[in-house]
This record gives sequence, C-alpha cells and structure tokens, in this order.
Amino acid sequence: MPDSPPPVIVVMGVAGTGKTTVGALLAGRLGWRYAEADDFHPPANVAKMAAGQPLTDEDRAPWLAAIGRWIDGHAAEGTPGVVSCSGLRRAYRDQLRDGRPQVRLVLLEGSRELITRRLAARHGHFMRVEMLDSQFAALEPPQPGEDILAVSIDATPEQIVDEIVRGTRPQ
Repeated sequence: MPDSPPPVIVVMGVAGTGKTTVGALLAGRLGWRYAEADDFHPPANVAKMAAGQPLTDEDRAPWLAAIGRWIDGHAAEGTPGVVSCSGLRRAYRDQLRDGRPQVRLVLLEGSRELITRRLAARHGHFMRVEMLDSQFAALEPPQPGEDILAVSIDATPEQIVDEIVRGTRPQ
C-alpha cells in the first residue's frame, strides 16, 4: 500500500451544474472509478426531494457518511476515484475531508439562469427546478483555506474536465 492514499476528486455544486456528467467524464479520462452521490441517498431522502422538500442537515448526515465510507474504501484498496456531491455547506465539505488528505474538492459554478434552464430541461430526475432556490440558499461559497478549485460551467464538459485535470495536479 502506498504511503499516502490515492486521490479522490469530489465534484460539487448545486443541482444542474453538471456534476454527474463532468464527474463521469473526468473518471473516464483518468481511468478512475466513479460514483454518483445521489446513489448514496437513503430512499426517504429521494422521496423528500421528489416531493419538493429540501433536505435538512439531519437528512444529509447518513448520506455524507456513506460517501465518506466510499472514499475510505478507495483509500483501503489503493485506488483513486471521483465522486459527485453537492457539498453545499462548509461543514459537509469539512466532513468529507476530515482525516482524508487525498480528497480534492472541485466546485462547478454557473449563473442561476443557466442552471435553471438546465434543470427545466431534465426529465425523470427527482430534483425539481423549484428546489434550486433552496440549493442556492444553502450554498456556502468556498472560504479562504478550503483549497477548492472553482470551475465555470460556461464551457463544454470536455473543457471543464481539462480545467479540472490541470487544476488538480499535484504542485
């Protein structure tokens, strides 16, 4: 096993920023495993969001713990990975990084107008466009010392991935 665990990149942002598309494309480009954070939600969370109800910190606790276990599993296996996760609050981001120096955070950012259009065009997803206000209300922008790579979504997914690859290389 290596001295330090292999990297795990967490692709974050509000709903509609392209976390799944970018995360899967990034993992494919790097040859790493990918996980979609929505798959870690318990059924009660999915039902709540589908009903247009924002999740509470209490709702998110088991979800964040499950993502943390996925990251830890990759460390134990010695395999790098990419996972998408909204990561809206600093406390959530801190929880994902706690004791995990290999975690690299990437925040996908875009205008409310662009993200609203993207959500309105989605079909068959539990996150409704009406929930976007609660996502933006919960979003705590990165603070100094958080070491988050912010990437604009005003580009193609391939260009976004290029920027992430350049921005997450070790110095």
